Amino acid sequence: MSTNYEVTIESFAERHYIRTFAKKYKKAWDFTLSALVREFQSFDVILEKTIAEEITDKNADVVICKTEFKISGTQESRHGSGNRCIVAKHKNTNKICVLLVYHKNDLGGGNETANWKRFIKENYPDYSNIL
Repeated sequence: MSTNYEVTIESFAERHYIRTFAKKYKKAWDFTLSALVREFQSFDVILEKTIAEEITDKNADVVICKTEFKISGTQESRHGSGNRCIVAKHKNTNKICVLLVYHKNDLGGGNETANWKRFIKENYPDYSNIL
């Protein structure tokens, strides 16, 4: 049986890039976002597939995870789309906090992982110690 998580989209995530997705994809984005929220409510299920990975210590209470997604109605694969979400899974409170939703080109050049980790550290001091 999998845990049912409460999903919260952080305001930083809302302001950075989600707005861009919403403008670019309009209704398709609304479908995509509600599908993501539904997926994240059963986060343990998507971890079993290859569309999410735990980045930090999976035995800790709070685990930073990265997932891939595609825009609803497009032909791209999740992986090929370049769209990602960074979430914090809080095991003891059964919460998923969406920290960052982005397309890999949004973060500028260089190492994608290093870029999103820097974003998280700069904007979420609570998580900087586990990254």
